[in-house]
Amino acid sequence: MNTLMTLESRSLRERVYGAVRDAIVTGELAPGQRLRDQLLATQLGVSRTPVREALQRLDDEGLVQTSPRALTRVAPLDAQAARDAFPVVAALHALAARQGVSRLAAHDVAEMRAANEALAAVVAGAERATILQAIQADDRFHAVLLRAAANGEIVRTLERIMPKVRRLEYAQFGSLAGYKSVQQHAAIIAACQRQDALAVATLVEENWLSLGRLIVSSLSDADDAGDGGHTDDTARQA
Repeated sequence: MNTLMTLESRSLRERVYGAVRDAIVTGELAPGQRLRDQLLATQLGVSRTPVREALQRLDDEGLVQTSPRALTRVAPLDAQAARDAFPVVAALHALAARQGVSRLAAHDVAEMRAANEALAAVVAGAERATILQAIQADDRFHAVLLRAAANGEIVRTLERIMPKVRRLEYAQFGSLAGYKSVQQHAAIIAACQRQDALAVATLVEENWLSLGRLIVSSLSDADDAGDGGHTDDTARQA
């Protein structure tokens, strides 16, 4: 599915922002690729104004970079971005876990288990593995504790940071084969069943931190090999 052509029934400004953001997250718009507002507007069937607003917002969020010559590009992937983002995400999810675990019902735990089973099926190749399937299953798992916490500030802050994290996951998915998320999720579920808020928070935090360490290592290896996550102007255009 072409992300840029999928506009949902939100306000025009939000639809354009979401479409361009998702294209960057999934790699449809590649790291370092130049972004031309007129071309994006044509693809999306909108005027240049909401596209420019979306690019400014994405610049503020670190997914887009604008140079002094007013050239706008997709931000490169780098290890420092992962080092900055994952501890924050881990801490927020841990806070949600502490606040939410006491409110979990049996159906919530069952939902977490089902999401983890779906993730395990993707990892094991029981289903046709795709990055999207794995990330959607992981999102469903963590969404249960976020929903139980019922803390709007946590959700709003994560909404700003998570696109950068998911973008790193999409880009480095091939390097995450050894990641033990399924086993970590199983331990989180067991702690939820015990209503052990401290254990759940600690395990959730480590789940995110270990993913961050793996991605940082992968990006650092790529940097050492001379791949800075850039594409030149002859790369596929938006």
